Amino acid sequence: MSRLAWALLNALQLLFTLLWTAGWICLALLVRVLSGGRHWPLRMASRCWAPGLLRGAGARLEVHGLEQVDWSRPHVVVANHQSMIDVCALFRALPVPVRFVLKQELAKVPFVGWYARAMGMVFIERASARSSARRLHAAVGIVRGGASVCAFPEGTRSRDGEVGPFKGGAFQLAIEAGASVVPVAIEGSGRVLPAAGFRVRPGRIVVRVGQPLPAQGLALHDRSVLGQQARAAVAALLAESRLQ
Repeated sequence: MSRLAWALLNALQLLFTLLWTAGWICLALLVRVLSGGRHWPLRMASRCWAPGLLRGAGARLEVHGLEQVDWSRPHVVVANHQSMIDVCALFRALPVPVRFVLKQELAKVPFVGWYARAMGMVFIERASARSSARRLHAAVGIVRGGASVCAFPEGTRSRDGEVGPFKGGAFQLAIEAGASVVPVAIEGSGRVLPAAGFRVRPGRIVVRVGQPLPAQGLALHDRSVLGQQARAAVAALLAESRLQ
């Protein structure tokens, strides 16, 4: 009976997730057309869409370390990746509108892809180096224009909660744009919504923000070192969250 009850609840949560997401995206796209800008549609994601999904999942969000960052400046935010709900957690936790670096496959998903394109999200086609380089160059322009970009440099969701190797694209972006890298650790999201399937369980999600890592003045060949520093910082923040 317990398994059946959870299955029914998760089915209702999935339906809520789909309807809530479609509704807010339609409204956000309308605001985008009427306002001609992206600020308010992005704010709708952080103040309305993301909190609703977190509450629907029974997730309690805790955020630490925001005061260490000057959010009036653009940054490249890099975070570990445990769950699809990580995007909601970051949208809600970070105090500024952010553009995410997303897999190209998401551009084809109805509603989500439409919103992401309209908001200037960065799509990376991992199978095509030439396409990825071109889109990375476009992302440099976004950051230089004053917007912060958020990436999951592991490239995929962790199944065991540990931080995997970091790919270099986000750090090349930071170096070329002259923006600092902000390491962020997300803990607990994989227990709320595991990487496989749609099995939601209530729980605590902790977002812990670390001190920015300067990328100004670095050369492109320094990106691997910068990536290693960022991964070590994220791992340390994750360990700190697990001790509390």
